[in-house]
Amino acid sequence: MDAQRALLDELMGSARNLTEEEKKGYREIRWDDKEVCAFYMVRFCPHDLFVNTRSDLGPCPRIHDPKLKESFENSSRHDAYVPKFEAELAQFCEKLVMDLDRRVRRGRERLAQEVEPVPPASLSAEKSEQLSVLEEKIKNLLEQVETLGEAGKVDEAQAVMRKVEVLNAEKTALTQQPQNDKVLMLAQEKKMALCEVCGSFLIANDAAERTQSHVTGKQHIGYGMVRDFISEFKAAKEKAREEEKLAREKELEERRKQREKEYESRRRRSDSGDRDKYRDLDKDRNRECDLDRERSQERNGRSSRDGERDWRYKNGRERGRDRHQNRSGSRSPGKHSHRRSSRSPVRRY
Repeated sequence: MDAQRALLDELMGSARNLTEEEKKGYREIRWDDKEVCAFYMVRFCPHDLFVNTRSDLGPCPRIHDPKLKESFENSSRHDAYVPKFEAELAQFCEKLVMDLDRRVRRGRERLAQEVEPVPPASLSAEKSEQLSVLEEKIKNLLEQVETLGEAGKVDEAQAVMRKVEVLNAEKTALTQQPQNDKVLMLAQEKKMALCEVCGSFLIANDAAERTQSHVTGKQHIGYGMVRDFISEFKAAKEKAREEEKLAREKELEERRKQREKEYESRRRRSDSGDRDKYRDLDKDRNRECDLDRERSQERNGRSSRDGERDWRYKNGRERGRDRHQNRSGSRSPGKHSHRRSSRSPVRRY
């Protein structure tokens, strides 16, 4: 019947039996609705593990639908919702395990209890009188042993001590009481063992068939699944934390290398700028030196030209004075008359 209903739901939809008026307010249930069991979607629902056992949690108040689970597994949002659903399931399972561990501790304490000694029962009047007579005989014999030992009669003293030992054995037999039923029951209870997985009491050294029956039971398997899931979830969480830590350290290392690279680049640019600056300063110095050299050469050239000009001027004056003196010294009348005749007027044609 359930298979036929599921087939009809798949072919005609879950609202196939609703009237048109009911369909107006009907909303198709999706896997991400609050009415759907997230535990069943992602892994298992703990309510399904302990049915008809002492740890039965009762029916789950949410929807378990294989079709919705298949829709969740094929959804594009599957990977985004899995961590959330697993965290909720882990929280629920941890609460179950905490309650179970409390029961296990109580059971362990119960098994660890020591059997309290039973107070000895009161002796009868007859046994009390016999015990008094024995104690008196033992006291007298011990005094004889001491006297014989002082006298050096070792053999006689040893014979008396053997009598003392016999009387002590009779005294022990009078005071010894048989074990009662309570002591036997507690001793039998000490043979019980406790299952650390599900908290059930077992008989120590029980038959293999009964031990196997317990191991394959719903309660043992259910709590085994719960504990395995918690361990797996914690390991995955720890692994994710380690990966996140490594990624953060790697990012910090990359940032540090980037900063060092930028610092090195700035330092190189600074060194290059300093070299350019020093190169420009050297060029300026060389240019100034060239200008100073040119100015010096120009001053030297000007002074040289001025000296040459002065020399030429001075030399020219001296030559002119010499020519004038020579001309004045060698001037005669004939020559002067001839010279004056050469200045005769030019004839016009």
